[in-house]
Amino acid sequence: MELELPKPSRPVWCWTLLTAVIVSACAGPSSVSDPPGETGTTPGPTASAQNATTSSTTTIVTTTSVTAPSTFPQADGLLAPPVAGPSGDPGQPLVGDAEPVTVASITDGDTIRVSAEGSTDTPVRLIGINSPESGECYAEEAALALAALVPVGSSIGMTRDVSEVDDFGRLLRYLWLGGMSMNEEMVRRGVAISRRYPPDTAMAERLERAQADARESQLGLWAPDACGPRSDAVLNIVALEYDAPGEDSQNLNEEWIVIRNDGVSLVDLTGWGIKDESAGNRYRFPDTFTLAPGESVTVRSGCGDDFGTDLFWCSVGAAIWNNDGDTAFLLDPNGSTHATRSY
Repeated sequence: MELELPKPSRPVWCWTLLTAVIVSACAGPSSVSDPPGETGTTPGPTASAQNATTSSTTTIVTTTSVTAPSTFPQADGLLAPPVAGPSGDPGQPLVGDAEPVTVASITDGDTIRVSAEGSTDTPVRLIGINSPESGECYAEEAALALAALVPVGSSIGMTRDVSEVDDFGRLLRYLWLGGMSMNEEMVRRGVAISRRYPPDTAMAERLERAQADARESQLGLWAPDACGPRSDAVLNIVALEYDAPGEDSQNLNEEWIVIRNDGVSLVDLTGWGIKDESAGNRYRFPDTFTLAPGESVTVRSGCGDDFGTDLFWCSVGAAIWNNDGDTAFLLDPNGSTHATRSY
């Protein structure tokens, strides 16, 4: 079996996987490649922005055998084989208009490669979802969860929405195992988040319901200790101005998010961060920046000199928060979701 995985970022529960990769590499030839250069900060309203990422590269390691780690939280459920449920029935016949393909490899939690008779392996980006990027909390788990649902060599079906490909030449598709939606099941298991990428929104409401269920059940990424012990800090997102007056991209400092310390102790925000639903928008608080009890900090999307409780994300030429809906995530130093605000 071939499985492509991002570099491990949290060795606490990934040593088994790393050992398997190293053993396989030493036993015979292996291939190392880089995915398309997916760069950018803010996905636009088109499907071509399905997976804009940071400028860091991801090393893909192809191995012949991998021993999947089973010691991370909720592993039994997240890596369980697909069974009939709200996402559909994998035992039913393939949905009628689906194109049959074979899974060739798993790149990460929202991208695979497939093959069909007479064609070479083709990259496919799952529509309507976004999984963590390499180096982020739950990147490995998301890839493993997708591999558990659609193992390499398995037969699946693909359907399209409006768009054919993204800017990186990847097909944009919904994946089906029998009558089960793999896009939805990844969100339902809490290893990917739902994100609207107009015009490809045919399943958006279905994916959003799946996310609400995962969030309520605190599955995967939605668990308060997903990436490590939960912080005792009482921090909340209390306001978010996503629609600045005029053209957003020309008035970035009037787009902002406010974080407040609702606890009784001083909080050091070193290592804390903010992100949106995209794969590329990431903000990290300055080292040693603190919030006193009852104090708030405003993080503005544009550039400027950090002063007092006004900080600057410094996004250049593009807004952070989408006017047609988004989610703000406040991340603790471990990468776990501490608070969210959706609109």
